[in-house]
Amino acid sequence: MAVPVPSPQVTWRVVPAVALVALALTWGRTIPAAVVTLVAFLLGGAVLAAVHHAEVVAHRVGEPFGSIVLAVSVTVIEVSLIITLMLSGGDSTSTLARDTVFAAVMITVNGMLGLSLFVACRRDGLTRFNAEGTGGALATVATLAAVCLVLPVVTIGAPGPVFTARQLVFAAVASVALYAVFILTQTVRHRDFFLPVAPDGGVLTEEDHAEPPTTRAAMASLVLLVLSLVAVVGLAKVESPAIESGVRSVGLPQSFVGVVIALLVLLPESIAAVNAARRERVQTSLNLALGSAVASIGLTIPALAIASIWITTPLELGLGPTQIVLLALSVVVGVLTVVPGRATRLQASLHLTIFAAFLFLAMSP
Repeated sequence: MAVPVPSPQVTWRVVPAVALVALALTWGRTIPAAVVTLVAFLLGGAVLAAVHHAEVVAHRVGEPFGSIVLAVSVTVIEVSLIITLMLSGGDSTSTLARDTVFAAVMITVNGMLGLSLFVACRRDGLTRFNAEGTGGALATVATLAAVCLVLPVVTIGAPGPVFTARQLVFAAVASVALYAVFILTQTVRHRDFFLPVAPDGGVLTEEDHAEPPTTRAAMASLVLLVLSLVAVVGLAKVESPAIESGVRSVGLPQSFVGVVIALLVLLPESIAAVNAARRERVQTSLNLALGSAVASIGLTIPALAIASIWITTPLELGLGPTQIVLLALSVVVGVLTVVPGRATRLQASLHLTIFAAFLFLAMSP
């Protein structure tokens, strides 16, 4: 007698629940190597479940709302993970927020964007997107990164690459304001700037989508998306001692922990972006990549400004010289990629090369 095979829908509903049970059983405990391996597999399953449910929600609400749902969900939980690690790690985590946010910018602006463009160019060698929306998103990322991550290096109000209390409040307010304006532009005033572009240069409308899921199915996926993301970040926290010991054992700098955290947290968005590019909806990929970068800075800095009231750990936000060079190079190359409204594998390769340089220099500064 044949054993019935669970449908994919059932699988993606069960995985978040199993991952959350594992999270409850392992949270705050020292776990053996075998359990660490099992948690790693469940972490991967939760990531794939998050991608599936994010795509269901995105299909229901349409672009760019779907990208915003995933970007904000991931960023909110990323902030929670940063604060949790800073509360438990003491002064050794003073640069964790900076390292994680900068890594998120490099991953999204170069890794996700470059890989999405490369996949989108696989057929004709050329892909098209909306330069107005993508350019505005990139400009927002550049401004937020400069205000929050570069200015602390040159201000003189406090010793070291840190803001004074008033400067931190200003950076937080500016971040919230820019993020609000960006969301308003993306969803209300100029939503058409962020809609997918057809191969002939026209804008794809909602009619170009397949039949969207029902409201009930979308709401169920939204709940499961949040649960999956909670499981991803929670299990990443459970895995963090193993990650830190692994980083130390191979001789990597402590700052690389922030890179690993950003890679884990952004994995659902990265997979979703590549899937969108594979379906020739590269604008959706760019919305995910740059929208995630905007959310990562625009929401993280204000949250950290509030959390600094009770977190005694110093908050070092200023980038080092190498990081500033990589950020400037990313912005310049990004502008040259975005302005024409179309890209080839050359532009994709440039961004992937910058991302590779970031990873290499993070491991060997």
